[in-house]
Amino acid sequence: MNQQENKGAAYDFYGKLPLKKAIPLGLQHVLAMFVGNLTPVLIITEACGLGSGTAFADVQITLLQNAMLIAGVVTLIQLFSIGPIGGKVPIVMGTSSGFIGVCSSVSSIMGGGVLAYGAIMGASLIGGLFEGVLGLMLKPLRKFFPAVVTGTVVLSIGLSLISVGVNSFGGGSSAKDFGSMENLALGAIVMIVIIVFKHGTKGFTSASSILIGIIVGYIASIIMGMVLPTTGVTADGVEYTKAWVLNADKIAKASWFAVPKLIPVKLVFDARAIVPIMIMFIVTAVETVGDISGVMEGGMGREASDTELSGGVICDGLGSSLAAIFGVLPNTSFSQNVGLVTITKIVNRMALATGAVFLILCGLFPKLAAVISIMPQSVLGGAAVMMFSSIVISGIQLITKEKMTARNITIVSAALGLGYGIGANSAVLAGLPQIIQLIFGGSGIVPAALIAIVLNIVLPKEKEEV
Repeated sequence: MNQQENKGAAYDFYGKLPLKKAIPLGLQHVLAMFVGNLTPVLIITEACGLGSGTAFADVQITLLQNAMLIAGVVTLIQLFSIGPIGGKVPIVMGTSSGFIGVCSSVSSIMGGGVLAYGAIMGASLIGGLFEGVLGLMLKPLRKFFPAVVTGTVVLSIGLSLISVGVNSFGGGSSAKDFGSMENLALGAIVMIVIIVFKHGTKGFTSASSILIGIIVGYIASIIMGMVLPTTGVTADGVEYTKAWVLNADKIAKASWFAVPKLIPVKLVFDARAIVPIMIMFIVTAVETVGDISGVMEGGMGREASDTELSGGVICDGLGSSLAAIFGVLPNTSFSQNVGLVTITKIVNRMALATGAVFLILCGLFPKLAAVISIMPQSVLGGAAVMMFSSIVISGIQLITKEKMTARNITIVSAALGLGYGIGANSAVLAGLPQIIQLIFGGSGIVPAALIAIVLNIVLPKEKEEV
């Protein structure tokens, strides 16, 4: 179903949508990305020795609070734009998981601690400015990103995320009861509710199917906690709390209000961090082009314009520099939310803006954030599996916009076959330098994009077949 087949303000980027309808539609986006927005900060602070149980535990809490605030602010800039900054596209911004590998490596090289985290922030500040410059130069580079290339990037983004969604569906790989009947049943309930409301109802309930599914997941978790054992015992005899159990204590312990802190960690400028992180910002720019292309094709039924792509990449870069000032890892376009737009077709700017405002409020009112943070992974997984799969469909739609000539088939086949294959089995790069492993082994997106771009340049154009 394309943009023209939808009716109503919710399916129009500039449509006037009543607040009572915009709020739940925006809340869907917050629920879809909330955990993913905080996870990179948790991982890197732990790697640097700034996690819970250390002398810097308060710093970690501040950084998590700032991560929510910054995601909301940068999303608003992306939606409404400030001059050339922002593409005015239905994209939600958040803390990038793509930088986890390279930041972990930097932490290891620099010996961890506040110094290493400060160096990561200093490099992110410079790298964000660098990506902003790339965004300004994007128009003359657009010829290197025809539909067959952007479609391949979008397709590889979707394929790389499906395993993440299935992982959440099972309760999260770190869960002691990963893949248990309870986790799988909870994920299945959420998915079934989404499908029923998406295709069995019309209007507002159909558009809000993701939100309704997640709410039902919360309710199901509460009921399960009343009738099923909430703890289990490992093979070693250690008792644990099951992954699907709601942690109400977390809400009770969260404070009502907290003021975000500027530069919570002193910025450090070190070449050992700057060089690898700047390379990752080039990769991020390519991913952002793919995300914007995917959301415009999947949500609005058309290709992204030069201005939209350029503004989106500039926002990606400068938003990451702003995030670094608040001690937060780079902020980039969130593929989870691209999938949400693709599956619901809700592209209304006001709806997404209410979600951004809610993220800002979560940064100011930790108790509100705690309500969302206790969401069981399997509840998120029930929605994520469908959202990520829809990104794959958007990629296919982009690729097939052009005639599938032998040349285009070769580009897609080689890019996905080798590129995505490397991402799925990164051990094949074990003999190469670590920086190559970090850039190309994290997912199938980077090698697939690089191979598609190079082949599009070197393969001769075919004469139109009769």
